Amino acid sequence: MTQLETERLLMQPWEEADAEALFRYAQDPAIGPIAGWPPHTSVENSREIIRDVLSAPETYAVVLKESGEPIGGVGLLFGAAGTRPLAAGEAELGYWVGKPHWGRGYIPEASRALIRRAFDDLGMQALWCVCDNANAQSKRVMEKCGFAFHHREENVPCELMGDVRTESFSRLTRERWDELSRP
Repeated sequence: MTQLETERLLMQPWEEADAEALFRYAQDPAIGPIAGWPPHTSVENSREIIRDVLSAPETYAVVLKESGEPIGGVGLLFGAAGTRPLAAGEAELGYWVGKPHWGRGYIPEASRALIRRAFDDLGMQALWCVCDNANAQSKRVMEKCGFAFHHREENVPCELMGDVRTESFSRLTRERWDELSRP
């Protein structure tokens, strides 16, 4: 499977050996619920999530080069796996990072590497990004990566959390990415 690299980060496939690092961050109630998933309950729960969810194609651990530690995740969803069904040539970008690493620009850096892969290697024509309308940090990542607000949906069921949310949808086209990535 592919590994992506930036100045400070490696994006590589999750491995079961990453379960302890994943649990360290994913147990925090400030991380998962705002992203639509419950906090992890144990290292074994994190190992199951790695096997059952994070083993999907184009799903990566965000790893600090300097320490080799996974500190978050970034990935693409395709087709029916998206928040809303996605058309051919479209994918949905998702991301998260452990709270001790907030505000350091790691997720925009990792996301830009995956966006580049989506457009240049996978031939995507558009990417979507969806977040809880209250998640200002996620909206900021979208802006930094060139996504433009598309629409908002209210009363959206969040099955994993058993609640209803207002979600913001943003979109980035291949044309816009090409404009942004020109020197």
